[in-house]
Amino acid sequence: MLGILSIVVPYIGLIFGIIAIVLAALAFKEIRLRYEQGRGLAIAGLVCGIVGTIIYAVLILLFVLALVMFGNIDTGTVNYFNNLNSF
Repeated sequence: MLGILSIVVPYIGLIFGIIAIVLAALAFKEIRLRYEQGRGLAIAGLVCGIVGTIIYAVLILLFVLALVMFGNIDTGTVNYFNNLNSF
């Protein structure tokens, strides 16, 4: 369930994805030790958790990269007014 939520829910999908990966790993261990069923659901949760984590990690990386690249743009208005005062 958290794996699907990690893909669908915006902004906190990264957290849901990480939790889904951890819980899937615990589910694999539990399935192996107790010979229970549900391996397919654990795989689906793991895959969805990984996909959701990657999607939101890339989105956050692109957002931070955009802030770094476009955050220091000088509009030129300050230089224009400084040049007018120098006449």
